[in-house]
Amino acid sequence: MYAGQCLCGEVKVQIVGSITDIIHCHCHCSLCRKNSGTAFATNGFVQSNAFTILTGESLLTTFSFKPGRHRHFCSRCGSPIYSSNEQDPSRIRVRLGLLDSDIIERPLSHNFVTSKANWEDLDANLPRYQAFEPSRS
Repeated sequence: MYAGQCLCGEVKVQIVGSITDIIHCHCHCSLCRKNSGTAFATNGFVQSNAFTILTGESLLTTFSFKPGRHRHFCSRCGSPIYSSNEQDPSRIRVRLGLLDSDIIERPLSHNFVTSKANWEDLDANLPRYQAFEPSRS
C-alpha cells in the first residue's frame, strides 16, 4: 500500500496494489515541462480501482489539454494528483512525487528525450548533497 498527499496536505490518497510502467515520461517534452514546471517528472500507472482519494476530493479541479484526457490537481496548492484518459478508464497516471511512501517499483525509461530541455543532461555526473549545496550554507 502507498500513501501520498498534495503540498498543502488537504488531498490525501492511497494506492492498494502495484505501480506499473514507471517512466520519466511525457515530461521531457515541452508541453509537459510546462505542466510540471521542471525538466521532467516521474509517472506511473495505477489501476483505477486501486486508487482512493481519502480526503480533499472536493478540492480537486481538472484541466483538459486534449479531448478525453484530464489532469486532476489540488485547487488550493496546485499539486498534480493524477491524470485520467477516457480511452483507458481502467487505469490512471500518478505523479510519483505525490507519494510519501517508498516505492519498490523502478522507472523503465526516459521518454521524449529529443525534446528535453536544453539544460537537462540525463547523463550528468553532478555532485550530490544531502541538503543544500555548500555555497548556500
